[in-house]
Amino acid sequence: MSEYKERHENEIFTKVLKAGRRTYFFDVRETKAGDYYLTITESKKNFGENGEATFEKHKIYLYKEDFKSFQEMFNESTDFIINEKGEDVISEKHDKDFKSKSYTIDSDDEV
Repeated sequence: MSEYKERHENEIFTKVLKAGRRTYFFDVRETKAGDYYLTITESKKNFGENGEATFEKHKIYLYKEDFKSFQEMFNESTDFIINEKGEDVISEKHDKDFKSKSYTIDSDDEV
């Protein structure tokens, strides 16, 4: 079995969030034992001096036993940011064409 096929056969569900130069992938995958886990990947497009595009990727693996604690800390952290700095996004003021969009992996239609 090819590495590509093997890598994609355990993907159960995928959502994609395009946010400016960054794209976030939320992938539900299956372990060899048949359980599910979540990977969150941040992909950022960069251009080298020769103009060739490369992608910088960072990945987080989350397992069911950590979901509740992760969600609680995520919510607490995002609430802190909103309470301290409000909902206005300062970086968007510098990028007039910035649009945050959510897509499914099977369609370019906005969700």
